[in-house]
Amino acid sequence: MTAVSTHHHTALAADGTPGSPRWHTRLLLADLRDRLVSEDAGPDDGWLAARGAGMLRERDALLARIGAVGTQVVLDPGAGAVRSALTRLVVDVEHHLQRRRDLAWDEVELELGGSE
Repeated sequence: MTAVSTHHHTALAADGTPGSPRWHTRLLLADLRDRLVSEDAGPDDGWLAARGAGMLRERDALLARIGAVGTQVVLDPGAGAVRSALTRLVVDVEHHLQRRRDLAWDEVELELGGSE
């Protein structure tokens, strides 16, 4: 084992044992990651396609942050920094999901012919 993986393993054993809050947090982050990965590309039509591509870039940035926060949950001994990072991540994911819903509604409206 390398020094990094040994340190990671030690931290996981100390703070991320099954049943601990940090372990549960890691499982929730993995579930969130899986849900974000399964998002579709979005609409392929006109101006909505550009917004869909932007949503994919935003999703990719969130996935990177989930990975970083997941590591922080295990390795950072301070609860305050972890809590702050998780809170920011949750707010940003909520905003992302709202934008996804807005995009879906805009796509339906476009298919139905607008507001007229």
